[in-house]
Amino acid sequence: MVEVDAVLELLGAQRRRYALYFLEEQSEPVPIEAVAEAVAAMEAAGDDAPGPADVKVSLHHNHLQKAGEYEFIQYDSEKGVVELLDSPPQFDLLLTVANVLEQPE
Repeated sequence: MVEVDAVLELLGAQRRRYALYFLEEQSEPVPIEAVAEAVAAMEAAGDDAPGPADVKVSLHHNHLQKAGEYEFIQYDSEKGVVELLDSPPQFDLLLTVANVLEQPE
């Protein structure tokens, strides 16, 4: 069972949430480059938005390492792929709520 505090900590970083939103829509492992491109596109609203290469470095060294601590998120840094596995309902619910709240009106 995943504790609420753990899920909230996981969702506490915007870039990590964006990656998780993207991964939730995928049905198989995704190259980190694809995740970085999707996250960079989500962040593109700002004038000084980072490019996919900068996002990839951040995801690899920070966000996916943190997410990989959870058994339902698999990040294989050697193969460069990441996948959201069968996640607990508590996680799915909070991720969905966060996604809805962050959608532009």
